[in-house]
Amino acid sequence: MKIGFLGLGQMGHGMAGNLLKAGHEVTVYNRSPGKADALVTMGAVAAASPLEACHGDAVVTMLADDKALEALAFGAQGIIASLAKSALHISCSTISVEMSERLMLAHAKAGQRFVAAPVFGRPDAAAAGKLFVAAAGAARDIEDCAPVFEAIAQRVFVLGEHPPSANLVKLSGNFLIASVIESLGEAMALVGKGGVDLHAYLDLLTSTLFSAPVYKTYGGLIADGKFEPAGFAAPLGQKDIRLTLAAAEHLQVPMPIANLLRDRFLTLLANGGERLDWSAIGKLAAKDAGQH
Repeated sequence: MKIGFLGLGQMGHGMAGNLLKAGHEVTVYNRSPGKADALVTMGAVAAASPLEACHGDAVVTMLADDKALEALAFGAQGIIASLAKSALHISCSTISVEMSERLMLAHAKAGQRFVAAPVFGRPDAAAAGKLFVAAAGAARDIEDCAPVFEAIAQRVFVLGEHPPSANLVKLSGNFLIASVIESLGEAMALVGKGGVDLHAYLDLLTSTLFSAPVYKTYGGLIADGKFEPAGFAAPLGQKDIRLTLAAAEHLQVPMPIANLLRDRFLTLLANGGERLDWSAIGKLAAKDAGQH
């Protein structure tokens, strides 16, 4: 396929690289041009504007937030103005349900196709082509995304024909991950202050009651206190909880734990945690307990 790829952060860089390895013709764009250099050596074409990346069969976006995606999608030389009729926009970003709905309607009006396909996985999974994709859109459109998904993911979960459903599911998943981080942090603060070795405690937990990868990954980060370099920066975690709460308010779903998580992220950011991994909220309980 001839694919445009917009957004070359830690996740997007690995995803675009795997599209190149799979033999696709990839044009890449990033607001910071230097991030494209390594991909160009692999065979990618660097675009000077979003317009130049929108002349193929599909464009994939992997951007930080609604604001970044809005700027590239709705501008005079943006995705919607530039993409050919019947071409695909595959949105892999974690965005609001509202933004997904706006994109769905705008693409339909322009005669283009839109699939929401947010991904689960950290940068190492993106680099290895082992992401999990939560996809929603017209059945034919998702079928046409298959070559892209095969290059970046180990499994695709189809969640219906309404694209915003995938974005709602993605936000709910990140809410659950943040909930695990907070609860792990509290439990580890408790046993740590009681003199228990955190790595031994984590080994017990992940070998018995909680063998899921999320406990192993984030429990290890909390036990090690290793929050830099950030695989997923704390401001992005705060953004995702904020978007989860916005969706919950719209649907009239009380989410008291999400409100707690919002405050935990704000506490982390207010104390200089902007550059830390979002798992750093897992150390707040220990700090509150007087541990260092």
